[in-house]
Amino acid sequence: MANLKFYIVDVFAEGKYEGNQLAVVRGGSNLPDETLQKIAREMHFSETTFIIDEQPAVNGGFPVRIFTPEEEIPFAGHPTLGTAFIIREKILRQPADKILLNLKAGQIPVDFPEDGSGVVWMTQLPPVFGEFHDALDIAKMLTLPNDAIDSRFPCQTV
Repeated sequence: MANLKFYIVDVFAEGKYEGNQLAVVRGGSNLPDETLQKIAREMHFSETTFIIDEQPAVNGGFPVRIFTPEEEIPFAGHPTLGTAFIIREKILRQPADKILLNLKAGQIPVDFPEDGSGVVWMTQLPPVFGEFHDALDIAKMLTLPNDAIDSRFPCQTV
């Protein structure tokens, strides 16, 4: 197997060894899904991302895949922010006020304000609202008392 460069990124942190850690791997375009999954399992962070191509696609976005130790997922917040940071700092190596990521869920823009605050913003895709669920069933699944879920606020898949 080829050697892949990776970074450990502390997201939602003000210093090293704080926040929510993430592994960001450069490369992987020629690796089968099974190998990407094995790498994510070995990293053992809540998520590991793979920057599939270091050149943006025709739509301007960098192709990125996100894996947990168990499976590939279409989107997650802190991996999106951390991966955009690595693209900006380690691949582009120049200031950019916006990085576009092409994820399984769609294209996500990540903004880097020029105020020097270090704060990074992303615009998530609009939510998709699904089916409603019975509050008693949810309470039972969570081993909560039947009255623990306020019936004024219906349980819905989002």
